[in-house]
Amino acid sequence: MSNIVVPTLGESVVEARVARWLKKAGDRVEVGEPVVELETEKIDLEVSAEKSGVIASIARQEGEDVKIGELLAVVDENGTAAAAALASAAPAPAPAPTSAPVSAPAPAPAPASSGNGSATTTEGRATPTARRMAKDNDVDLGTVQGSGAAGRVTKQDVQKAMAPAPAPASNKVAPGTRTEERVRMSKRRQTIARRLVEAQHTAAMLTTFNEVDMSAVMALRERRKESFKKEFGVGLGIASFFVKSAIAALRAFPLLNAEIQGDEIVHKHYFDIGVAVGAEGGLVVPVIRDADRLSFAQIELAIRDFATRATDGTLTLEDLRGGTFTITNGGVFGSLMSTPILNPPQVGILGLHKIQDRVVPVNGQPAIRPMMYVALSYDHRIVDGREAVQFLVKIKDFVEDPARLLLEG
Repeated sequence: MSNIVVPTLGESVVEARVARWLKKAGDRVEVGEPVVELETEKIDLEVSAEKSGVIASIARQEGEDVKIGELLAVVDENGTAAAAALASAAPAPAPAPTSAPVSAPAPAPAPASSGNGSATTTEGRATPTARRMAKDNDVDLGTVQGSGAAGRVTKQDVQKAMAPAPAPASNKVAPGTRTEERVRMSKRRQTIARRLVEAQHTAAMLTTFNEVDMSAVMALRERRKESFKKEFGVGLGIASFFVKSAIAALRAFPLLNAEIQGDEIVHKHYFDIGVAVGAEGGLVVPVIRDADRLSFAQIELAIRDFATRATDGTLTLEDLRGGTFTITNGGVFGSLMSTPILNPPQVGILGLHKIQDRVVPVNGQPAIRPMMYVALSYDHRIVDGREAVQFLVKIKDFVEDPARLLLEG
């Protein structure tokens, strides 16, 4: 016999929730085959079998919270029929209803089932998020064409395949035409809520604002976009300019790249820049390691990869670990101005916003320019207002004159 246990979940993550069993008691599993999905505060991950055999028993059911090292299931490596028979009597998730008559012979296993979220498709396996969405909306994954890497079915694929919204589920309370629904918060949403409150309770957080004329960056992108895309295989976005500018500003104001531990300030002489990207269940912040050593193209490729894997649900805990400073772009959602909240234990976060044509004075004359409001939230315990304002001014200077990044960045 061999045990399947909750694996090490990564930095500061000690608990997970059993999201979905991909196998049931009595099923045959091979080495490396995913058996169960766990939902953590950062990502969803699959736990695979370390030995081949038959699932002899399942110890924890869907929806239960589990800790590192706790038993999830037992695998009988002999894989005997007797073990399978024993396993079939063990507690297991209830199978999806079937319309086949009881007296009918058992059908041969099919590559897809009735949208219960655990089916695989001939085009590729679905992400955990796609499987949950398929189950919740009665979508047959076997009919969904995957657009992710290697044909992986994503949340967007399921959304495209969804029929008109079904009638309210039985757990909804509907007095007259008014409805309510009680939904358990996901691990990630619980953690986001906890950390946002924690950031405001433990840090002396303030925000300073400025505006940036994006004319020079947009003109440079227009001149170089075709050659850049042809040479590097990725578009030249604005994110890389702000990552480069932030690193140059952090060199000038290193306290914004530090953190507080007890009564000490930990100065960090490296630049691991977190870039917030949208994902199912909330924003995640994958980290670009040693971003100061990367080119514009390497930064753009890293951000594109993070965005793709956030959508596919394939980010790893290592992708999200650490970070010395964060950049978040509410402008992609249409935000004109906002106050970003710190990502503890970091002491600074830069918020970008929508680029909008506005009338501004240029050499004493009104002119229409593409402008962006930028915001810097900082921990006033170690960063003074003067430093924060000067940091944001330096960001503005570098973005408005990108050539300075080559000379000073």
